[in-house]
Amino acid sequence: MNILVTGGAGYIGSHVVRQLGEAGHRVVVLDNLSKGFRQAVLYGELVEGDTGDAALVSRVLADHDIEAVMHFAAFTIVPESVSDPLKYYGNNTCNTRSLLECCQRHGVRHFIFSSTAAVYGIPQTIPVTEDAPLAPINPYGGSKLMSEAMLRDLCAAGDMTHVALRYFNVAGSDPEGRIGQSTPEATLLIKVACEAAVGKRPGVSVFGTDYPTADGTGIRDYIHVEDLADAHLKALDYLHRGGESVTLNCGYGHGFSVREVLDAVARANDAPIDAREEPRRAGDPPALVADASRIRERLGWTPRFDDLDVIVRTSLAWERKLAAASREPN
Repeated sequence: MNILVTGGAGYIGSHVVRQLGEAGHRVVVLDNLSKGFRQAVLYGELVEGDTGDAALVSRVLADHDIEAVMHFAAFTIVPESVSDPLKYYGNNTCNTRSLLECCQRHGVRHFIFSSTAAVYGIPQTIPVTEDAPLAPINPYGGSKLMSEAMLRDLCAAGDMTHVALRYFNVAGSDPEGRIGQSTPEATLLIKVACEAAVGKRPGVSVFGTDYPTADGTGIRDYIHVEDLADAHLKALDYLHRGGESVTLNCGYGHGFSVREVLDAVARANDAPIDAREEPRRAGDPPALVADASRIRERLGWTPRFDDLDVIVRTSLAWERKLAAASREPN
């Protein structure tokens, strides 16, 4: 198929682009490179530009006879969304609306949307099903939920079908070390801990040690980026075979605590990670774990990297590669 991937030079998007290319699809990447990296696009054509540029998007859709769109272009830092909400509603919501209008005009058949578990806010029950109440507690989650609603309503009114994938905690990197998470000032725990392991950070902050969990720290459902990317290809195949529009959780269905993650990084690095205990952050739930039964049933998705040590080892290998590259003379 001819596929447009917005944000395809970023962390998750680049892994999806690589898998699409390996599967023989014809890929066009649209990325403004504000967060992504040109060298991370291993397949297809890279068009440098903004998702909100309707003229550019329309030209790309027409010139390449695009049949399906995978939309990753978004801002994702929760604290930043709280301090600068209009930035998030502008990019994540308004630009998505513009993209959807272009897709409607050009007859795009399928749309796969990068959503988030942040749409659930602080869930009342664990694991979280797709039918749980939607009550985001920050503008990031709100901006994604608005986009989900627009996509749902547009598809209900026309012929386009969609899959919205609600990510839980994405981590890991390409096992062959070709691409990985290069986001500067990242906030995701495994990335931060691996940066500490290679000396890029002095240590890791543990926010909250008095949660009602086994060791007092928060529990999250960590999914390897390779399995997440595979879910996008499975979603594309599902829609191509006539599947109806659906929203699906992307997680493994079990979680690990902050302390368990730090222990895994220490094992992989053969050295302990310096951890500083700090107070809870407002709005952090004690646990956030997906009910992932629906994605397995609907898409026939079977994870291959459901192992915390594997996730950590691939993350650490990538950080070591970045650290070595930074030490090389220019």
